[in-house]
Amino acid sequence: MPYLLNTPDDKNEMLKSIGASSIDELFSNIPESVRLNRPLDIPKALTEIELTRHIDRLANSNLSADSAVCFLGGGSYDHFIPAVVDMVASRSEFYTAYTPYQAEASQGSLQAFYEFQTMISQLTAMDISNSSLYEAGSGLAEAILMAMSVTGRMGKVLVAESVHPEYRLSFTTYLANLEPTVVTVACPTGKLCLDDLASKLDETVSCVIVQHPNFFGNLEEVEEIGKLIHSKGALFIVAYDPISLGILKKPGEYDADIAVAEGQCLGNPMIYGGPYLGLLSCKEAFVRKIPGRLVGQTVDRKGKRCWVLTLQTREQHIRREKATSNICTNQGLFALRAAVFLAAIGPKGLTETAELCFRKAHFLMDLLCKIPGVKPKFNLPFFKEFTIELPCNAQVVINSLIDDGILAGLSQGRWSKDLANVMTIAVTEKRTRSELENYAAAFGAAVTAASSQEKSKAFKS
Repeated sequence: MPYLLNTPDDKNEMLKSIGASSIDELFSNIPESVRLNRPLDIPKALTEIELTRHIDRLANSNLSADSAVCFLGGGSYDHFIPAVVDMVASRSEFYTAYTPYQAEASQGSLQAFYEFQTMISQLTAMDISNSSLYEAGSGLAEAILMAMSVTGRMGKVLVAESVHPEYRLSFTTYLANLEPTVVTVACPTGKLCLDDLASKLDETVSCVIVQHPNFFGNLEEVEEIGKLIHSKGALFIVAYDPISLGILKKPGEYDADIAVAEGQCLGNPMIYGGPYLGLLSCKEAFVRKIPGRLVGQTVDRKGKRCWVLTLQTREQHIRREKATSNICTNQGLFALRAAVFLAAIGPKGLTETAELCFRKAHFLMDLLCKIPGVKPKFNLPFFKEFTIELPCNAQVVINSLIDDGILAGLSQGRWSKDLANVMTIAVTEKRTRSELENYAAAFGAAVTAASSQEKSKAFKS
């Protein structure tokens, strides 16, 4: 938006129009004690070229996934984005996060969202998908509210300890002033404990939330979990990794009731943690309870195929207390990017991507576990993320590898002091063999240095 300054004549005309003789008179009801009676203390104006250089200098102080070798994960992944995604998404017809307020006037956008819904339904083997939510954390919150409405149970919500801590914080905040109690199911071995789940399941539980692959990267026993949940009449909510569905069973195939995911990995950059894309799918029986917007296909009065926003009585267009959700926008631009990404790589490309992630992650795990003192934290199958235990503080190792241009992973000590020596590493299809081997070599040197430093400090104390 261009900046158009107000000339003295403009100001005088506006003051005259409202019956004020001066700016001071306009603000006369504001006490002198709280007014700023001096010029703003800001630098002088820059020319365009000076401003460009200044912004570039600020940006260059960051270490990004473009300038470093990235092994970060925990919901944000450095996957390859085909050029066609940026090309289509940057078209002026699409370049907005909003569904148009006169939606049916924008048939192109609605068709794109309809295709997105279709692809996510196919990806998950679920009946219905909406046209996006904000991100996975709030998506799980919406899924819980949906499950409470479907089951009529307001007592308890069970969540596996292996679900992302920040997702848990998000939906716990959503539920803070509502009836249900959030109860954690233990995961002492790195996956959900079926015995603990069975002991906590009863007729007051509306739903159980499980992440698969989970926050540590491990695979859960989703089929057994689902049977146990359904035996008590609760709903099974799964948080999944979209890329993993190239080789793992889809949520619909193990009878999940609601499937939620972070869609960042589908053609969206990491962009410093957001904004991202929430995916939500469910069984057809719950269609009138699903949150967010739904795009449907129909015919107009001339018999031509067209697209509309449908079942809108569920949403915020009606009275707030009657709506299934009060989300008042969505992540349309990121949903479009996801649709273009999935169309570009196709089912075969998704499988190839998933297989590459799987093989490269296991290759790196084997390399790292040859380093003295480094071992797997859990002896469980995993997809593209794995968790290892070090003989030293994980964050110290992570910090030291930044100097080598490596974003090494996530320290679990960030969420639990008891896991300060534990870290989780993500490997995507982008990583080359030489990058993995260089990482292992640099990692070994960093572990040795950090261990020696800790021993030295312990000896001195």
